[in-house]
Amino acid sequence: MAKYLVIVESPAKVKTIKKFLGSNYEVVASNGHVRDLPKSTMGIDMENDYEPKYITIRGKGDKLAELRRYAKKADKVYLATDPDREGEAISWHLSIALKLDPKKTYRITFNEITKQAVKESLKHPRDIEMGLVDAQQARRVLDRMVGYSISPLLWMKIKRGLSAGRVQSVALKMLCDREDEINAFIPKEYWDMDAVLKHKNKEFTVSFYGDNKGKLEITGKEQLDGIVKELKDGEFTVKDIKKGSRTRKAPIPFTTSTLQQEASKALNFSTQKTMRIAQQLYEGVDIKGRGTIGLITYLRTDSTRVSETAEVQVKEFIESKYGDSYMAKEINSKKSNKKIQDAHEAIRPTDVNLMPEEVKDQLPRDLFRLYQLIWRRFVASRMENSVYETTNVKVNAGKYIFNASTSKLDFDGFMKVYTDSDNEKVVTNNTIAKLEKDSKLEFEKFEENQHFTQPPAHFTEAALVKAMEEQGIGRPSTYAPTITTIIARRYVTREKKNLYVTELGEAVNNVMKTEFSVIVDTQFTANMESLLDAVEEGTIEWKTVIRNFYPDLKEQVENAEKNLEKIDIADEESDEICEECGRRMVIKYGPHGKFLACPGFPECRNTKPYLEKIGVPCPKCGKDVLLKKTKKGRRYYGCIDNPECDFMSWQKPSAEKCPQCGGYMVEKGNKLACADPQCGYVTELKKEKQAN
Repeated sequence: MAKYLVIVESPAKVKTIKKFLGSNYEVVASNGHVRDLPKSTMGIDMENDYEPKYITIRGKGDKLAELRRYAKKADKVYLATDPDREGEAISWHLSIALKLDPKKTYRITFNEITKQAVKESLKHPRDIEMGLVDAQQARRVLDRMVGYSISPLLWMKIKRGLSAGRVQSVALKMLCDREDEINAFIPKEYWDMDAVLKHKNKEFTVSFYGDNKGKLEITGKEQLDGIVKELKDGEFTVKDIKKGSRTRKAPIPFTTSTLQQEASKALNFSTQKTMRIAQQLYEGVDIKGRGTIGLITYLRTDSTRVSETAEVQVKEFIESKYGDSYMAKEINSKKSNKKIQDAHEAIRPTDVNLMPEEVKDQLPRDLFRLYQLIWRRFVASRMENSVYETTNVKVNAGKYIFNASTSKLDFDGFMKVYTDSDNEKVVTNNTIAKLEKDSKLEFEKFEENQHFTQPPAHFTEAALVKAMEEQGIGRPSTYAPTITTIIARRYVTREKKNLYVTELGEAVNNVMKTEFSVIVDTQFTANMESLLDAVEEGTIEWKTVIRNFYPDLKEQVENAEKNLEKIDIADEESDEICEECGRRMVIKYGPHGKFLACPGFPECRNTKPYLEKIGVPCPKCGKDVLLKKTKKGRRYYGCIDNPECDFMSWQKPSAEKCPQCGGYMVEKGNKLACADPQCGYVTELKKEKQAN
């Protein structure tokens, strides 16, 4: 009969840990949380100092009964849930739900599921850390208050069962703000010019920099032609040569955020997919000759710290595999102003000697690719920087200056094992490297290229995670669920990695900005995260955070209810007549936006797509332009006569013609711009249109 009981969260860990501990230990899984706030009500006792009303999660009764039977027979119970706030809270809920005897109940944590780590944790059992539990309770209660207070208002405003969230609403606002920037962006013309030159019959290219006064930007063809005219009979001479070296620093190990970003760029994984695969690598994979072992350390972390044991192991590996010259003399680190949750390490392989090539045939493709990425990044982080030899050449032509540069890899360093997706392309040109000062160069030709400045890029999942981390919004465990939620709610759609706000998302964001500006304020959300950190440290009592937060939220909700009562929320009538009963059809909102429905429901159930005319004739055929949506919910403008007429625009077209070229104009924020960037005509949007 087993004397000791170990309770973990996931069934996937049971087999791995059981193998490490032997017959004296019984290992069972709780399958995540066993208690939570009820779904049907707020679940918080406002009259009793905001005390949470926890209940057993539906369907967990049998699991709790099973755990009680095991606990009753055990001499000691070890709660071995994940090493973070969520895991600590699960252990606390288990101790209460199972009515465990404090004298025989212990909390253990391990950062990796290996025999050494698990056995070591049993030597250092501790009590449940209530700072971690209270920080999780505070987050849960705050999120419940926001969600259950504001969501009914969104229902009233937009007429469907939508939801708001403390972090998800801020993330949505970040996406909407970026969309506004893109829509308001006015492109500016600029040109670049290269000169193709020869030295000793070898061709190379130099780029226009400016004149004797400094850097010069070429903003139009007329200006460019003037420069070319001046240079026509000019002499090209090497004025200055600088040789040097440039160091590319080795990367730091992965945190949750940087893993999600790099997996998105390098492997095309969504944040959700990255976390799911990393969870499998952490919990244990069957490896021939080793059995089931965890291949990486814990996956939710913002620390770049590495244990002493791992440091020694990776140093020995690098020295034996690549030689002493590749071993880093100094470890690179990243400076950060925000608080780091340093309870566990960076994400790294549990055994650096288990090279990706050795497990390639034993892992599914995606697991192998992510393991390889983590392994390479960790090994590279303990290797020397790479070094380039550089040559920068300045070429004079009259009063104008051209530049050229070339690089040659002198020492590959960490690049022996790892190059990330942001690695710059190195241009090597031996002719440039061999030039001498005052050399006369032969002119061959000019190469001229017209460009237009580009608007800010749409957020990708990776870029949004980076922005959230930089602004202190959320924590490692919340990035992926937040993005998953706003996509699942259809507030945002994903197309070719880019995230686009849907009409539904815009409507929700407008309500949140108007009625709950504090909730969606990035600084407020970041400060709230800092308060949760203080709760974890024990410097603030968790209910103090709630006491200071809820009265303000309640006041905002009450004010919003008053404002919303003044809004006419009756169904808007359309000009469309129902073919089945003759009533005038009304505009309703669904998960994908607006649609037309017969007001005679349920007697008449006729519905059809809502074709919203914007009052502008099609620039191609003169028929009506409609506001449309892609299959994924992104808004655009297209001709009513599609597919016969293929006109479409992402920006709202105007009925006004461009006075400069006669083309059609589009609205960009408070500006009206010619749709043809080469024309470049821009004017202020009339105030009555801005109001609309």
